[in-house]
Amino acid sequence: MSRIDDTKEFVPVRIAVLTVSDSRSLTEDKSGQTLVDRIEGAGHIVAQREIIRDERVEIAEQLRKWVAMDAIDVIISTGGTGLTGRDVTVEAHRDVYEKEVDAFGTVFTIISMQKIGTSAVQSRATAGVAGGKYLFALPGSPGACRDAWDEILLKQLDFRHRPCNFVEIMPRLDEHLRRK
Repeated sequence: MSRIDDTKEFVPVRIAVLTVSDSRSLTEDKSGQTLVDRIEGAGHIVAQREIIRDERVEIAEQLRKWVAMDAIDVIISTGGTGLTGRDVTVEAHRDVYEKEVDAFGTVFTIISMQKIGTSAVQSRATAGVAGGKYLFALPGSPGACRDAWDEILLKQLDFRHRPCNFVEIMPRLDEHLRRK
C-alpha cells in the first residue's frame, strides 16, 4: 500500500510552472498560483514561472528551453488541455516528449471522475519525459491543479513515497543519452 517511509530524507525537487493562456496575467493566474503554493508548501522549489499564449510552437519552445536547464527537474503546465481549437498544450508537450507516461492521464481521469463525474472525459491531462525531466500538462482550473497535485504529484514527487516514486528514478531518465 502507498505510504511515506520516514526513514528516508525528503529531497526537494526544482519545478517550473507554465500557465498557458491568451488572457491571464500573473495576478489573475489562480491555477499557476495554486501550483506554486502547493509546490512550496510541500518543500519543493519553484525554479521558474511563466505565462505563455496558446500557441503550440511557443509552448514547445518554452518546454524545450526548460528541459535544457540544469536548474529544473520537473515542468508542470496548466491550461490548454481541453478540446477547443485553441487547446494545443497536449500537442506541444507531445512534440517534446521522448516517452509518454500513459498512466498519468488515466489516474488523473479516475480522480477527476470522483470530483466532476463524466465531465472528466473532456480533460486531456498528460505527462512525459524529455531530457531527463518530467513534464506534466494539467487542465487550467485551480480544482484540477489541486487534484493532480494533492492526489498524484505530491506523492510521486516525494522521494520517501513507497512502493515507488518519480524522484528515485530521476537520475536514470536520461541514461540513454549517456550511452556510447
